[in-house]
Amino acid sequence: MSHLSTDLAHSLPEFILAAGILFLVLFGAIRGKDSDGPVTEIAAGLLGIAIVIILLGGKTTAVVFNGAFIDDGFGRFMKVLTLVGSLVTLVMSQDFLAREKLDKYEFPILILLATLGMLMLISAAGLIALYLGLELMSLALYVIAAFHRDNIRASEAGLKYFVLGALSSGMLLYGASLLYGFAGTVSFAGIAETINGKASLGAVFGLVFLMAGLAFKMSAVPFHMWTPDVYEGAPTPVTAFFASAVKMAAVAITLRVVITAFPGISSQWRQIIIFISLLSMVLGAFAAIGQSNIKRLMAYSAIGHIGFALVGLAAGGEAGVSGVLAYMAIYLVMTLGTFAAILSMRVNGESVENISDLSGLAKTDGLMAFFLAMMMFSLAGIPPLAGFFAKWYVFNAAIQAGLYWLAVIGVLSSAVAAYYYLRIVKIMYFDEPAPAFDTPDVVPRAVLAVTGILVLFLFVYPGAFIDATNAAAQSLF
Repeated sequence: MSHLSTDLAHSLPEFILAAGILFLVLFGAIRGKDSDGPVTEIAAGLLGIAIVIILLGGKTTAVVFNGAFIDDGFGRFMKVLTLVGSLVTLVMSQDFLAREKLDKYEFPILILLATLGMLMLISAAGLIALYLGLELMSLALYVIAAFHRDNIRASEAGLKYFVLGALSSGMLLYGASLLYGFAGTVSFAGIAETINGKASLGAVFGLVFLMAGLAFKMSAVPFHMWTPDVYEGAPTPVTAFFASAVKMAAVAITLRVVITAFPGISSQWRQIIIFISLLSMVLGAFAAIGQSNIKRLMAYSAIGHIGFALVGLAAGGEAGVSGVLAYMAIYLVMTLGTFAAILSMRVNGESVENISDLSGLAKTDGLMAFFLAMMMFSLAGIPPLAGFFAKWYVFNAAIQAGLYWLAVIGVLSSAVAAYYYLRIVKIMYFDEPAPAFDTPDVVPRAVLAVTGILVLFLFVYPGAFIDATNAAAQSLF
């Protein structure tokens, strides 16, 4: 097999998405308004094909494109999560976009472009590939954040995300240039070989700036400031995309960078991870308490959950990384389910976002109240739901690594955060009914039911799931 054939074989999902995007741009431009529906269907098909190719494709590890792109078990696991997040978001968004008159063919193409950037980001084996993937993802995200351009909140969200995103890109690029200057190479393996436990001050500075750029994409404190405003201002399907697929890609590249490029200076990067994990858990727990808008509450919830996930990375080792992967997979399910419920919050054809709009939901729509309550209990980490096991895996890894105090703070933060999740359950089941929601669309309803069943019954047969996370984590070392 020639080099080109080998390269394409290991990047087939990315190649299919790239070719599909080019086709859809031409298709949409030629057919105009009539192409809106077919473009969405083709885009969803491409995402589904990419998932099937990854699941049925080769299981070997290979570094291709002159060392810039790596295809391994870790990357394949995170790519499947990312693609599932993109696919479910795209399918759920159609009725919402049609009602808001935003059903344009550019939207699914931008989702595909962002997803292609995420896949490249997850498989990046060097700083240049990392930056290319990050920017491809980010440029599409800037546009879809402000996709409802006639809405002042959406325009503000897009502008804020663009300005702060450009700042974070600058910091990441500065950190990458410092690392190249001190290591003399852009590949993660080369950086690891050069540093080899003897990090100079400049290399540590480079690591700090690089982590700052990645923390922005993860919504980790202190680079979280864009999250509440963008979550609230962007159209709800876009917020769901930010909370699901984008989070998977950002966490994946953070894991890959610190584990593969800086294994010899784990004591240095561990301090950074502990710092942002601690702040994210505490801020996420307390700042959400006073929120009245459910999208804004989910933003602070996302900040807190990133903090919990990073507890596993702070622990390090295969057990810690496996814990992070399990956490992110379960978080993806909980997030998609919750946003499916938020998309169903409509009264007289208008979308509503206040938590008070959920008052007495158990009396007006008992099924939706039941599944949304499952999501809230799971996000709070109450057993036997999946969210409890997600936190169990990362806290257990922290305890094994001797980070007892970090695990204790995590448990306390989780207890505080449980207040605002359980408050929503109380509002749904014990408050006087608010005006009933309109008949929900089929797709968000189905997504809410499926995710509700997953978080309810994951503990029955977790073996295959844990085996998959362990195998993915093992491939990173």
